[in-house]
Amino acid sequence: MTISVATLALGTGLLLMLIGLWGLLAQRNLIRLILGFSLLDTGIHIVMVSIGYVTGGTAPIIDAAVDPAQAVHTVVDPIPSALVLTAIVIGLGITAVMLSFAIRIHDRKKTLSIEDCTESKG
Repeated sequence: MTISVATLALGTGLLLMLIGLWGLLAQRNLIRLILGFSLLDTGIHIVMVSIGYVTGGTAPIIDAAVDPAQAVHTVVDPIPSALVLTAIVIGLGITAVMLSFAIRIHDRKKTLSIEDCTESKG
């Protein structure tokens, strides 16, 4: 039994998504929540790239080597890869903002536990 690269990447991405989702739902430490978000984000990126992958496919350049009639079946879709590149940059910015908020919360409350940071102002 052979597992294709796309299937392996899809399984890895889904596993990372599940671990990240568990980290978001089960953890009470802000750093662990941020790590869970990053794992979920990375898993989504891997799933998106694996969806656009074509086994044995070529680069998305239509020239003499690729027949235009068969290009749909032999060329890797470039859109998911382009979207993932944009999503990586956005995810990095969001992670940096979350980490800066965690630093501010730790400076003010001297803890990273969510239970210690949930007082009401009313």
